[in-house]
Amino acid sequence: MNYHIHTTYSFSPYTPTEAAREAKAAGLTLAGIVDHDTVAGAPEFTEEGRRLGLKTSVGVEMRVYHAGTPIGNRRTNHPDQTDISYLVLHDIEELSAVTDFLAPVRQARGERNRAICERLGISYERDVLPLSMYSLGGTVTERHILFALCGGDYAKMGCMKSTFTQYIPAERKECPDIQTVLAFAKRGGLTAAYPYLGDVTYSVTNDKRPQTFEDGYLEELLQILFDLGIPAVTYAASRNTPQQLRRLFSLCKHFGFKLIPGEDINQPGQAFRSDIPES
Repeated sequence: MNYHIHTTYSFSPYTPTEAAREAKAAGLTLAGIVDHDTVAGAPEFTEEGRRLGLKTSVGVEMRVYHAGTPIGNRRTNHPDQTDISYLVLHDIEELSAVTDFLAPVRQARGERNRAICERLGISYERDVLPLSMYSLGGTVTERHILFALCGGDYAKMGCMKSTFTQYIPAERKECPDIQTVLAFAKRGGLTAAYPYLGDVTYSVTNDKRPQTFEDGYLEELLQILFDLGIPAVTYAASRNTPQQLRRLFSLCKHFGFKLIPGEDINQPGQAFRSDIPES
């Protein structure tokens, strides 16, 4: 299973149709997309899944503001800010409700994207938007901006992202409070999952610099997430060591978290399926 596939509706070389086909070719029995701040690619993905006989799921990945919670301003799973975390909402069926909830998030993100482009001396409308699915409800991410700067070279984009110095912090209007998002998830019957990143020494996608994240206080963090009412943790086996995974699995079993596997597919050449190392 892989529950963390991105498509061209956020940032990825794969259209929803291509993502479903790659997942099927990799031997997956269930594939899920989690585009950033949008579910616009879901109908195409689920339709191709039905045609292929592939079970599919729909989710969304977003950023939530956690300052003021017991996490405070501690680093979680976001490389660039300590006051926000990534969170995934799985099991989405009512697309319109999620689209409406995310509309102000997408608008605020566009405003910040435009400000970053102005700082870099490029045109958001001319250079960046054409690289996205924005006109069809897709999201424009920082990766789109870097992709425009490096002329569409994924390898260069990864290196540029790991050393990017023109980042403008996301404000609260772009990152709803974590309690607000969890309440929305509960009303809609969605499964909220915290994406475990773990301390990075080597980046399999070449877009993260060596950096410490949650490992130094993982048990405390999971206790806080449990107390907040988050029921699941999602992970990518390829980007963590066997030691990191063993510790994560043990702690998740202790707290009763559901474990959701998902390789973070957003660049060409990534394996859609990654088995858990035995050692």
